[in-house]
Amino acid sequence: MIFLVDASVYVFRAYYSVLPDMRDEDGNPVHAVFGFARFIGDLIERMRPRYLAVAFDQRRDDSYRSRIYPPYKANRERAPQDLVVQFERCREVCRALGLAVFVDPDYEADDLIGSLAQQMRARGVGAAFISRDKDLAQLMRDGDLFWDFGFREQFGYHDIERHYGVRPERFADYLALTGDDVDNIPGVPGIGHHTAASLMRAFASLDELYADLPRVAALRLRGARSLAQRLSAHREHVFRSRQLTRIACDLQLDAAEESLRRRRPDLTALGGLYDRLGFGPFLRRQGERLAQLPA
Repeated sequence: MIFLVDASVYVFRAYYSVLPDMRDEDGNPVHAVFGFARFIGDLIERMRPRYLAVAFDQRRDDSYRSRIYPPYKANRERAPQDLVVQFERCREVCRALGLAVFVDPDYEADDLIGSLAQQMRARGVGAAFISRDKDLAQLMRDGDLFWDFGFREQFGYHDIERHYGVRPERFADYLALTGDDVDNIPGVPGIGHHTAASLMRAFASLDELYADLPRVAALRLRGARSLAQRLSAHREHVFRSRQLTRIACDLQLDAAEESLRRRRPDLTALGGLYDRLGFGPFLRRQGERLAQLPA
């Protein structure tokens, strides 16, 4: 199994949960780096994965999805400048720990993760998606794991439908119907999670749904007749929204199987980095323990 880490989730979590009084040798905040380094080290110590890759977001205004829909994520505030700098330090930590790091200015971490999962699945290797982002649920296949590391609850393939009401393969279509306020993706007015899940249980996909809209009016849903009319009126933006919600799994990544193997940490590089960041013995001792683990 390959562990695919949605890094930005945990960098942000560390930024807002660790006290911001840690400074590097130049006086820059490094508390998010410390929290993230502890998280990734704990993950390795606990799970001892054979394969592990860490994917980072690198937001740009002219990214793939912004070209499709310019207001995409326009409602989000920019990351604080002191956090932007810490993201690069987090990538340095990962490399010193012997981990494969992926970042792309055009695509999101989700797309990198989806493409890596697809490549490894073709080689017979399942995936553990380490994130709290529900969008990644669409990548789940039988034998995979979805887990917000640090929390007890884990989801297997069949748990996704029990939790969200929709199968992983239909999750992007479901999100296109509901929209996503966090990412500024419009849905169909009046369609909430329950109705969207019901539609995705009745139809295999948006394509099947729109090929047989008259059948919607016959479903046992409140306001089914007007629902069919609303779906028809918003057809164009529903399919555009699916372009935004669907994770790209066909990126051509330089990801040979051997390059995704977890390697032993470079303790010299790690120690030098921790010196510059002003970190004490805790993470150094963890790095030494990680170096003793079989790679």
